Amino acid sequence: MTLDPDTLEASASRYETVQPLATVEAEHREMLPETFASGEYGWRDLEWVVQWYFRRFLGAYPNATRRRVEGVFGENDYEDVHHALSRAVEAETTERKLDVLCELTGIGCSLASAYLQYLEPGRYLVMSPAEWAVLEAAGELAEPYPADPNVSGYDRYLETCRNIATRGATDLWTVYRALWLEWYEGLGGPDPRTLE
Repeated sequence: MTLDPDTLEASASRYETVQPLATVEAEHREMLPETFASGEYGWRDLEWVVQWYFRRFLGAYPNATRRRVEGVFGENDYEDVHHALSRAVEAETTERKLDVLCELTGIGCSLASAYLQYLEPGRYLVMSPAEWAVLEAAGELAEPYPADPNVSGYDRYLETCRNIATRGATDLWTVYRALWLEWYEGLGGPDPRTLE
């Protein structure tokens, strides 16, 4: 498998026909950056990102894990989440953005990366075992998904995705759609073992 410009374009262009969440993702990519930056949002907006992180796998993510994380996230006070997100918006470095989001109950580096994608979709990309597995299979990352994802792992992942985007003269969202489709169709995609 290679992630050359033709593969990126072909896979990304088919994404909307395979991913039933594509329309709502596009709506939220348009809406959430400004909404989060303004501070004018409700609990549903905050919760949507967590739900999206798991549900984009179309049932492949272990249901018990998904429910547990969504439940734990729900234990956060709205004010605490609002404060963390405001600090993430204001933070100047990726490390600081991830750190303040990871202070929340139930949020690790991978789930925090989903918030970064919807805070600044032109700059950040969500990270999970699915996208990482495609990059590893393509020889873009040398090691498997970390057992305990952290900032340095995310930095390595993001730099790899940005390099692929640069080589393909495209954007991160195109890279994401191509990675997701390659995972879903090429790596046995809804096998939950690829996400554990």
